[in-house]
This record gives sequence, C-alpha cells and structure tokens, in this order.
Amino acid sequence: MVKPIVVTAALLISSMVWSQSNPRPFVKLVQPVRESTVVKNARQFISGSTCKGCELTINGSAVKVYSSGGFAYELNLKPGDNQFNLLARSGANTIARLVTFRYVPATAPDTVKTLGIASVEVNPAGNLLVRAGDKLRFRVRALPGARVYAIDSIPLYELPTGPSQPMPGIYQGEYTVRPTDSFASLRIPFFVKDSSGNTVTRRADQTISILNSQKQGMIITRGRLAHLLYGTGEDRLGGAKIGYIDSSIVLQVTGKVNDLYRVQLTPYRTAYIPDDVVEPVPPGYLPPKSLTGNWRVYGDSASDYVTVALDARLPYQSMQLVDPSRIVVDVFGATINTNWITQFENTSEIKNVSYEQLEDEVVRITIDLRHQQHWGHRIFYTGNRLNIQVRRQPQQLDLRHLRIAIDAGHGGSNTGAGGPTGSIEKELALAVSLKLKKALQYYGAHVIMTRQTEQFVDNKERILMYRDSMPDLLISIHLNSSADPVNVGGTGTFYRYIGFRPLSHLIYKRMLELGLKEYGNTGSFNFMLNSPIEYPNALVEMLFISNPEEEALILEEKFQQDIADKIVQGIKDFLQSCQKDAVR
Repeated sequence: MVKPIVVTAALLISSMVWSQSNPRPFVKLVQPVRESTVVKNARQFISGSTCKGCELTINGSAVKVYSSGGFAYELNLKPGDNQFNLLARSGANTIARLVTFRYVPATAPDTVKTLGIASVEVNPAGNLLVRAGDKLRFRVRALPGARVYAIDSIPLYELPTGPSQPMPGIYQGEYTVRPTDSFASLRIPFFVKDSSGNTVTRRADQTISILNSQKQGMIITRGRLAHLLYGTGEDRLGGAKIGYIDSSIVLQVTGKVNDLYRVQLTPYRTAYIPDDVVEPVPPGYLPPKSLTGNWRVYGDSASDYVTVALDARLPYQSMQLVDPSRIVVDVFGATINTNWITQFENTSEIKNVSYEQLEDEVVRITIDLRHQQHWGHRIFYTGNRLNIQVRRQPQQLDLRHLRIAIDAGHGGSNTGAGGPTGSIEKELALAVSLKLKKALQYYGAHVIMTRQTEQFVDNKERILMYRDSMPDLLISIHLNSSADPVNVGGTGTFYRYIGFRPLSHLIYKRMLELGLKEYGNTGSFNFMLNSPIEYPNALVEMLFISNPEEEALILEEKFQQDIADKIVQGIKDFLQSCQKDAVR
C-alpha cells in the first residue's frame, strides 16, 4: 500500500512543477474595452495582459509579453471590419480571443443641398450674459447662394471658396449688442431664404441675456480658493489661472459665459472668475478703486513683509522673475499716491522694493530678493491693507531641518490611470509616496503626507491643507498615461512658476538616471497642486502606466524604491544649489 502512495505523491509534485512552469493562459483586454468596436481613426491599439511566461500572437505575429504579463500592439486599420485573433499559449494549452474594429473614416461635412441650416456656431460659446458693445460672432453652414441673416435682419455673408475654405455655403457675420436690446433670455434665431422667398429658421442652442447693471453689476469673492482666469477656454486641467485672490474683494461684472463671470479689473483689462467662489452684493456697491497710502517693508522672526495701505480690497496678480530674482505684484484699481517707502533693516530676504504706475489703475510692486531661489510668497489683506509675505530661504539647507510635503496622487474613488495588467495609479502612487516618506525620514526630514492610506482627498482640500501647514517643499507623485501604449513613455516633471523650476529640473535629471526615456521638464503647468505660490513644488510623473514595459518596472518593489531614492537625491541637489546662489 505504501508504494502506490509514493507514486501518487511523485505524480502530484510533477504536476505542480509542470503547472508552475506552464500557467493557464488567458487574455485580458484593457484597450479596447469591448471585443467589437466602431472607430473613426485608422491608428488603433490593443493592450492588456496574459499569463506571465505566455506566448502571444495577434493574427500570427508574435507580440512581446513583459515580465508583468502586460502587452500592447499597434494597428493600422482598413475601412470596414478588421478582425484580430489573439492567441495566448502556455505549453500545450492555448486560448484565443477575437477582437473586431469597424473602421468608419470620418467624413468632412457635406455641402447643404436643400434649403436649410445644417449647423450654427455662436462665439463666445455657451450661455451668455452680455452688455451693450459686446460683439457676437456667427458662423452658419447653410444652402449655398442663399440669403442668411440673424436676429432682425443682421446679414451673414457667404465666404468665397479657396484652399482654406473649400466648402461653399459657409456664412459668417457679427452683431454688436445695442443699448436698446432688452431680451431676458434669447435663443438667437437664424434665417435662410432662397430666391423664391422660401424661408427656414433655426435657433442657436445657447441662451443670451442682457446684463442688468442694477441687479448683476457687482460681486464679491468668498472662501479661500477664489481665483481669476485669463479666459473661458479650458482643457483637462481646467481654465488658465491668473492666480488666487483673497476673499471680500468686490469685482465689477461686465458679462458671463456659462458659469464664468467676466469682470473688469481696469479700463483695459478683463478677467473671468467662477460663480461658485463669488456672491452678489446689494445695490450701491461701486467698482473698487484706491489711491495708495503708507508703504512699509519689514521683517519678523520668520518672514519679510511689504504692506500697502489702500481704501478698498483690490484684485491683484503676482509673478516670479529670475536673473535677477524678483516678485512682481500688479494691483488693479490702484493709483500711486506715495512719495516714500519705509524699509527696515530687519529684512533678510527682501533686498529692495520699488513701484511704478504701469498703466491707468495698475500699480506694479517690484520686490528684489537676496537669493536666486524663490521660496514662496503669500498675498492677503488685513482690513484694506495689502500684505505681501515673502518666505526666507531656510538658514539650514539640510533635510534634517526641513518640512517636506508628499502628495500621493488620486485615491479612493479617484483611481487615476490604469495599466495593461489592471494596475491602478492611485495604489502605485501611494506605494512610492510611502517609500519616499521613509527615505526622507532616514535623512531626518519632517514629512507631511496628503494621505497614507487608501482614501479620497479632494484637490481643494489638499491645497488648503498645505496652505495651513506651509511646508518648505512639496512633491506630488503621479503616473502618466497615453492613448498610445506602444510609442509614448518616459519620465517627466512639471512646475508652474519659473522660480520653482530648479526643484523639478534637478529631480528630473536624477529620474533620467533610471534609464527612462525623456518626457521633459514642463513649465507653466496648470495642475492644481502646482498652483500654490507659497512654497516650491514639483509634480513627478514617474513614468507611463499605460506603457506595458514601463508598467512592468513600476510594479517592482525595487524600482519603486529606486524612484524614491532618486527623488531624494534630486531634492538634495536642489538644496545644495541653494547654498551657493545668494545674490550679491
């Protein structure tokens, strides 16, 4: 009875060894998400994962499978149905999946053949609040050779065909809002009329209303995250910010586009502000203007200050300049009434302060710094007194004496990007952030973390948290992603303000030592965690999680530690560079 048991055990061990060396094959797709997809572009990709050690072919062509099991494959489709047979093999076992792309090439809009209007565009786009003098631009695609007009006989003119405008039947025109216009909510009508007098009407999707200056003329900022925008455009990072401003600043409304108020900063300058950071004020408020009063430049035990007395809280914009290092603050609505600036000897970062009347109602304050490196500044009001707080360079540029903030990107319901094997950005960003924390603590740094567990933290909460805790530096950890998982990859760092560029650049140079491709050190980046002016900050997009080769790297614990160590080295390089950059 013993012998058969021995044989059975031997067979079981042999079976286990064979199973480990020949895992069960599978094919899991992350791109495309469905096995049958209709697309409008010939260039497409298949990416996903199979078992580690499996061989994979697509229509008979071998596909590289990385150590994680991830793969990606580029396609060039032909019009119609394109079928791709994915075959994963492990030993004698195989599994197949069929993926179909129906490629329907995008077609250019055709010339309108019958009396009618095919499309209407109004610029600015969106629901509008306008005032007299505002200009609305119209673009209509309609029957060629017809009469096209808007509202009450405002003519639109057909553009001549040519290389840049090959299609007939494109009409454009412009309308200037008149003082006599009084519509409360209008969807602009457009009319097309043929030679026989037949007419077809189409209305724009958006609504347009006239600004009532008595009811809608003034607003006031509220909360701690009020911010001005240059315009109404936006991308995945939102609109282009001018910068944050303090609360209780009254602004003059001159219009609105969707949820963005247009406000008049000066006779020659407008900006936009979201309606969720302002509220209306009762009638009687006037556009804020002020002469400048007493100026004072001094220091306390922690920071240097510039203070300017004003009659009202005015909006402002700040900028960082380098070579030489300066902070520039433009105050909108202000006029110089100053004949001296009192400067005390207890400042250690502010070298000098000057002013100029840049244009009507714009006072420019220029603050010369003693060090090349910007360490941040803060602008706020005490009553109607404008305060510019300038952070000093730390006396001891050593990690043991610094507070470093680590922002692990995403978290909770905000999962971030995903990789071919199903890896998730929020988990990997946290894993590297925790390793970075330990690495910094090893050198004695005091570390502040946005999150240390799997949880959701809104970006607004992150900004307010660090505005209150005021770290010396902030590093935000993320993974990049692309719709092209084959050709796009590499490491990148990002900054918004030129004065904070050295931190991101020196980290970037260290990251490249890991053998990753260059994705660049990108400036003027409008990411929310790059927007604070109070402290140097850098966003590190470690690599592309969408790229299977790079995903395989970031899944390795050792590579995660390597990234953390390189970021620490980049921070140390930054601190070392600051030790010798004092401006004479």
